[in-house]
Amino acid sequence: MVNHIDIDALTLEELGGVVDIYPWYAGARAEFCRRMSQMGLLTQEQVEQSALYMASRQYFARSLKDRVPEKEVIRDRDVDSQMPLEIIKDRPHVPGGDYFSSEQYRMAQQPQDNIFSKFAVKAREEGYVDHPEAESGEDDFCTETLARIYLEQDYAQKAIEIYSKLSLRYPEKSIYFASLIEEIERKQNNDSI
Repeated sequence: MVNHIDIDALTLEELGGVVDIYPWYAGARAEFCRRMSQMGLLTQEQVEQSALYMASRQYFARSLKDRVPEKEVIRDRDVDSQMPLEIIKDRPHVPGGDYFSSEQYRMAQQPQDNIFSKFAVKAREEGYVDHPEAESGEDDFCTETLARIYLEQDYAQKAIEIYSKLSLRYPEKSIYFASLIEEIERKQNNDSI
C-alpha cells in the first residue's frame, strides 16, 4: 500500500520540509505559499520560485492575488530618473556595441591582452610580408590545367615552370609532377632530333 501525504494535516514546518524534499510537488508548494501568505510572511522571491514548479501559473497567481506585496517595477524609460546623475553621465550609449567607455576599457585592460598585436609588430619590423609574390608583381596562378593548356599550345617551358611550382606547393605529389616534367623534356629532346 502506498503512503500518501495529507498536506492539510501538516504543520507549516513539515510542509516546508516536504517542499524541500519534493520540489516538483506543486500541491505542497501551493499550500505552503497559501499558508505563508495568510501569515503575511510570503515574499515575492518565494512566489517566483514556486511558480517555476506549477502546471498553471495563472491559477497559482489568482490564488495568491492581493496576498503578496508587489515588487516595484521600473521601466527602461524610467531608469535615468532612478539613477544618480554621476552614473548616468559616465554611461555611454553605443547601439549594438560595447558598453564600456574608453577610460573603463583602459582600466580593465591587462598587459597580456595585446600579445598577438605584439607578434604582428615584431614580424613587420623583421620584414615579414604576407604575400611576397603579390608585392613583387609576379602572377602566381599555377594549376595542372594551366600547365596542360601551355603544353597544348606548345609552350613546354612554361608548363615545366608551373609543374615545378606545383611540386614545391604540393610535396605529396612531387613524384607525379617530376614524372610529367621528365616526360615533357623527353618529348622536347625527341622533337629536336
